[in-house]
Amino acid sequence: MMQEIINYFEGIPSLHRSFILVGGITLFWLLEGVFPLFKFDYKKWRHAIPNIFFTLTTVLINFFLAFILLKTSDWTIDYGFGVLHWIPEIPLWTEVLLGVIFLDFIGAYLPHYVEHQIKPLWMIHLVHHSDHKVDTTTANRHHPLESIVRFSFTLLGVFLLGTSIGIIMLYQALSVISSQFNHANIKLPKKIDLWISYLLVSPDMHKTHHHYRLPYTDKNYGNIFSLWDRLFGTYAEFDRDNIVYGVDVFPDEKKNNEIGSLLKQPFEKYQRPTMSQTD
Repeated sequence: MMQEIINYFEGIPSLHRSFILVGGITLFWLLEGVFPLFKFDYKKWRHAIPNIFFTLTTVLINFFLAFILLKTSDWTIDYGFGVLHWIPEIPLWTEVLLGVIFLDFIGAYLPHYVEHQIKPLWMIHLVHHSDHKVDTTTANRHHPLESIVRFSFTLLGVFLLGTSIGIIMLYQALSVISSQFNHANIKLPKKIDLWISYLLVSPDMHKTHHHYRLPYTDKNYGNIFSLWDRLFGTYAEFDRDNIVYGVDVFPDEKKNNEIGSLLKQPFEKYQRPTMSQTD
C-alpha cells in the first residue's frame, strides 16, 4: 500500500497537484460558510483576490524551481547521501514517515522561525501576517521573495535527508492541505481542536500565531505537526475569541488588501515593536 502511494506521488501529474490545491481551497471555503469562526463583514471574493494572486506566484516559482528538487533528490539517491541513507535499513513506511516529519521541520518550521527572527526576512513575511481576515485563502499568501526563501529551506531538507521525489511530493501535498486547514475560518469544538493540536497544527493553534501582537505572533510556527513547537518551547494557547488579525504596525486594511502595496511592503521602513511595546 505504501509503495503504491509513493509510486503515485513519484509521477503525480501537474493536473492532480492542481486538484489538490484547488480542491482543498474549495472544501475549506465551503466549510467556512457553514461553520465560521468569525462572521467577517467582507466580500469574500474581493478579499481573496490578492491571496489568490500570491498563491499563483508561489505555484509558478515552485514549478520553475522543481527541477532543482528533482536533481538534488536524484543525486542523494545515486550517491547514498543523506540521513535516510545512513541509518540502518528500515521499512518503507518508516522512511516515509521520517521523511515527511523532518521535511516539515526543515522546510516549514525552521524557515518560519527564522523569518520571525531576522528583520529583512520578517519584512518579507509580513505580507502573510498583514491579512486582516484570515481564511483558507490566506494559506499561500506569500510574497514571491518568501516563496524563494521557503523553497531554499525545502531544498536544504531534501539534501540533508536524501528524500526520494515520491516523499517530497507527498510532503508538499500534505503541507498544502494542512496550511489550508489551519488557516481556514472554521470553528471546531474547542476540545476537538485541542486534541488535534497534540499531533497536528489545528486551526485554533495556528490562529494564535496570527494575533496582531507579540508574544503570540512569535508562537506556533508549525505547519503539519505540532511537535516542533512543543519540543522547542514555541507553543502557546490563546483564547480564539480574543484574536485580532493583522500586524499592529501596518494597520491600513485597505492597503493590506492591494496587490501593488503588498508587493512593496517588504521594502517599507518599519521598526518591529519590542515586548514592552506590546503590553
